Amino acid sequence: MSQGQPQRPQEGGLDQPPGQQGGPGGRTSQGQEPIKYGDVFNVSGDLASMTVAPEDANMMQTAETMVFGKTQKGGVAASMQAAATQNERSGLVGHRDATDAASDRGVSVTETDLLGARVITERVAGQVVGQYVEPTPVPGMTAGSVQNAITIGEALEAAAQTAGNKPVEQSDAAAIQAAEVRATGSNVIVPGGLAAAAQSAASYNAGISNTDDKIKLTDVLTDATSKLPADKVVTRADAERVVSAELRNNPNLTMHPGGVASSLTAAARLNDNVDV
Repeated sequence: MSQGQPQRPQEGGLDQPPGQQGGPGGRTSQGQEPIKYGDVFNVSGDLASMTVAPEDANMMQTAETMVFGKTQKGGVAASMQAAATQNERSGLVGHRDATDAASDRGVSVTETDLLGARVITERVAGQVVGQYVEPTPVPGMTAGSVQNAITIGEALEAAAQTAGNKPVEQSDAAAIQAAEVRATGSNVIVPGGLAAAAQSAASYNAGISNTDDKIKLTDVLTDATSKLPADKVVTRADAERVVSAELRNNPNLTMHPGGVASSLTAAARLNDNVDV
C-alpha cells in the first residue's frame, strides 16, 4: 500500500461497481482525482497528498464532540466529512477507509489556556488544520491594567504551543523577525536572538527533505519572552506588520493556523478589551 492512500479493510468496506474503484494512483477509471487534505486545509508534506477518508472524518467528529460537546458547524470535522463523502460517492474510498496519517499519527483537538484566552487547536497527523480562540475572564483585570495585556513575547510562546510541530519556513522566519522588530523598536537583528535563530532554522530546513529532521517552531519560540531583548504589549499595528511579513513570504499567500501571525492577531484582538 502506498503512503497516503486510504487503508481498505478486507471486510465491511463499501462495495463499488466494476470500473468505479480507485486505482493505485487514487483516481477512478474516468480519471477523477480524490479530494485530498491539501485541497481542504493549509497543510504540507505527505499529508497534503493524502485522500480524505470517511474514518478520518469520524475520528475528528469524535474528538470535537469530546471538547465542544458537539461537532462544530462549518468546522474541521464538517469539512472532512464533506470531502470524505464526495470521495466515497465517487468510488475513490470505501465507507470504512482511513488514511495512514489518521490511523498511525492520529487526530486531536486540544485546549491551551492563555492569559485572557482559551485556544482550541485541531490537528491531523500533528499538523494544525483548525483553531478557535475564545476570550476568557482574567481575574483582577480592570481598564488600564496593562500588565494583564498579552505581549509579543507571550504571543510567540503561544505559537510554540499551538503550532510547535510545524517546521520553520521562510514565512515563519519573516514573521518572527517582524515581531522582534516591533518588540525592540529597532530594525537591527540581534545576533543569537529569535529572528536570527528563525532565519537559521529556515535556511537549514530548506535543505532537509525529512520533516522529522527539520527544526520546528517550538525549538525557536519556546521561552520567547526571555529571548527578546525587549518586549511590549501587542497592538493591531504590530499584528498587521507580522501578518504582512508572513503572507509576503508564503507562496500560497496564507497564514498558518495557530502560527506566528495568527497568534499575534489573536493577541491584538484580545488586547482590544484592555486599555493599553
